[in-house]
Formats: sequence, structure tokens, C-alpha cells
Amino acid sequence: MRIVVPVSGSDPKTRLSTVLSPDERRDFTEAMLADVVDAVIATGHEPEVISTAPLDCAAPVTVDDRGLDPLVNDLLASTVTDSDDALAVVMADLPLATTKSIERLFTPDADVVLAPGLGGGTNAFVCRHPEFRVDYHGASIRDHRRIAREVEAEIVEVDSRRLATDIDEPGDLAEVLLHSDGAAADWLTDAGFSLSLTDGRVTVSRE
Repeated sequence: MRIVVPVSGSDPKTRLSTVLSPDERRDFTEAMLADVVDAVIATGHEPEVISTAPLDCAAPVTVDDRGLDPLVNDLLASTVTDSDDALAVVMADLPLATTKSIERLFTPDADVVLAPGLGGGTNAFVCRHPEFRVDYHGASIRDHRRIAREVEAEIVEVDSRRLATDIDEPGDLAEVLLHSDGAAADWLTDAGFSLSLTDGRVTVSRE
């Protein structure tokens, strides 16, 4: 199985710009990426990182500034040529991912295995069907179900909160401090973030 982790290395996580500077957003992105790469490596696989700009990572990094759809669809076309081939794509902003949750993604022997995101996206997938392609715009999990059905691919969905939780908004940072003990959680703690209770909800504050 070929495993690819795409990441924006040029101007990452712009929706965190209200709480993090551009340099901080880049450093935090690298910390989240480290958590994902470590979880994949612990399953016994070797991930490839494809970034829009150079960045620091323990895994091999290829720089490719194409958008996500053309990049992943080209990977699908070149990697999955018959049912014996498999391509896994795991997003880089899943710092809650663990070895166990990644193994759950890799275990089903279906044509297409989808890991939905909490916001309607597709946070990870495995493809063994040569005709499946991606469309990450909008509610992509719905589109990917439809595309898989159209090519008559068998679909399995992995119901995992750890894979479903991608970090995009300031409100998402609490999830990292609550449920992760990896590089991203360490980075937030070192940057002065801590958990705070506001109106009955757990959020983060910064010293």
C-alpha cells in the first residue's frame, strides 16, 4: 500500500490566523504532521509527504504546488491500476490520530475505505478501485460516496472520532489538548495555550 500525506507548507491553516502568526501556523502544521507521520510509521508503513513548500519532517518530502484534487487524482491514476494496488491518503491536520485508528483505516479490504470528517470533509481514505477519483470541494464525503457508487466500488466507512477531528479553527485547538499527547499538543502547551472553561464549553486560552 502506498501512503501519502498531503500538506500545505506555503501558507497553512489560514483560519488559525486570529490566534497564530504565519510562522506559528507553519510550526504548528509541522507538529501536527509529525503526529500523523508517527502514527502511520507505527503501523509498519512508510508514508510519503507531499507538500506545497519545503518543510521539516521525519518522512520523505516531495514538493508539489498543485491543488489537492489534481494531485490526488494523478496519484490515483498512476498508483491504482488494478484491484491489487492500493493508495491511502491521510490528511496532515489529524493530530488525534493514533496507530490504532490508522490501522482501522487500513484493515478493511474494500474498494474504497472512507474516514469522514466532522465538518463533512474526507480526512482519509484508501482506494483499491482504478476508476475512483476525488473531489474535495464542499461536503466531500458526500461526493466521494457518490463517486464510489457511480464506479460500482464497494464502500466501507470508518467511524473514528480521532480520524474525524481535523484542526482548522481556533475552537478546534481544545481537542488537541484534551485528546492528544503528541507533538501538536506539546507545541500548543509550549506556546502558552491551556484549556479554559467558557459558558460550559472547554476552549483554549493563551498566556
